[in-house]
Amino acid sequence: MLKEFRDFIARGNVIDLAVAVIIAAAFGKIITSLVDGVIMPPIGMVLGKVDFANLFFDLSGAHPASVAEAKAKGLPVIAYGAFLNDVISFLIVAFVVFLVIRQINKRKRVEAAAPTKDCPYCLSVIPVNATRCSGCCGELPIS
Repeated sequence: MLKEFRDFIARGNVIDLAVAVIIAAAFGKIITSLVDGVIMPPIGMVLGKVDFANLFFDLSGAHPASVAEAKAKGLPVIAYGAFLNDVISFLIVAFVVFLVIRQINKRKRVEAAAPTKDCPYCLSVIPVNATRCSGCCGELPIS
């Protein structure tokens, strides 16, 4: 069982996945910093000097001045501003992943467009350099 586990871990796709997770974690921190420090302050200024990270509903009736004060006192609040920041962070990450996957798919389409021809016997599609048809096994004239 130990050998089987070692073989599983040593597979290329598992190592690639581990690297992707590590890079994604670092990328997530960058995106969080971008949203909190660069994107949300101008949006807050446009919407009337609102600090999104400090938006909350007070459920206790004690009217704390900030989310930090409410948490320090142990008051129940719904911190929807932090949720908005997280949603915007997610949308940015999802858009970047979309762009990366889109580029990868474009490259795959270009690579997949290998030249082909039709078999003169059965009319199946075969690679241009094929010497036998994969459909009917007929010998093909060399072109």
